[in-house]
Amino acid sequence: MKENDIRPQNLFDELLRLNKLDIQKCFKNAKVIEIKCPACNARGTYSFTKNGFKFDECETCKSLYVSPRPHKRYFDAYYSDSESTKYWATTFYKKTEKNRREMLWKPKAKIIKEKINFFLLKTDTIIDIGGGYGTFIEEFLKILKINHLIIEPSKHLVKICEKKKLNVIENFLENIHKKDLPKFPKTFVSFELFEHLHNPRAFLEILYNLMDSGDSFIFTTLSGMGADIQVLWQDSKSISPPMHLNFLNPKSVEILLKDIGFKVLETSTPGKLDLDIMKNNIDKIKDKFWKNFLDYSTTQEQNNMQKIISENKLSSHMMVVCKKI
Repeated sequence: MKENDIRPQNLFDELLRLNKLDIQKCFKNAKVIEIKCPACNARGTYSFTKNGFKFDECETCKSLYVSPRPHKRYFDAYYSDSESTKYWATTFYKKTEKNRREMLWKPKAKIIKEKINFFLLKTDTIIDIGGGYGTFIEEFLKILKINHLIIEPSKHLVKICEKKKLNVIENFLENIHKKDLPKFPKTFVSFELFEHLHNPRAFLEILYNLMDSGDSFIFTTLSGMGADIQVLWQDSKSISPPMHLNFLNPKSVEILLKDIGFKVLETSTPGKLDLDIMKNNIDKIKDKFWKNFLDYSTTQEQNNMQKIISENKLSSHMMVVCKKI
């Protein structure tokens, strides 16, 4: 898999262009609040500014995050009425859906099944938070027949899920009540959602309170300690506020989860694209080691390096498995 297979540069660049225009529309003169590290609550140190948003880095746990950040109401308006989010739903995703299904969602469904079989055998229901088009649930149900539920706030996406005859609730997680959920053992999942959250701690606390003892949560997000993000830093396209606000890492996310009460079963970084992303942005790389390595190494050597990065929790694609005891 290459970055261009799931994120063609022309489509991605157009998304980022629209995103910058939306900032002027949705965040101009926005009231902001200073925040401490979303993982360990330490005070961060200013690192850089991108798209008008300042990023702090936590010296204690190395999390990278936007601070100060606009109040939540500005983000709600951005996600409900912006050209970039509309472009993602109507153009970007549709043009890449086939490749994403084959290269992302089918393998991801297989991985989640393996995690459930290894850690969470009693799972009776899988609940996808922000399930979007329902593609993950479609692929997951092909390989494991259990009950399912999608929680999705977008009316447009809910209608798509309903047409697919998938069980879906149209709402935000914070508006869900325990009575809305089955009482059987549940595994909640969310994919590439955490980096968007205005308040990650509040999200996890809400989820924790909705869960019953023995329920679990598996999620993927961006790691700020990922190789491509560390090398490219402010020039990384993954660092694209206001879309992405929080870049925790395998160690800092454990601090946050344990503080709330979760038992962390596994953190991993199974990413495969770090080196390919760096190659696609080699003109922005300042570090001589990486620039030269990417320039002279063979494909096999690059594959070997990517494997080392992933196995040592240094990829920017992070997966976490945790449980409520």
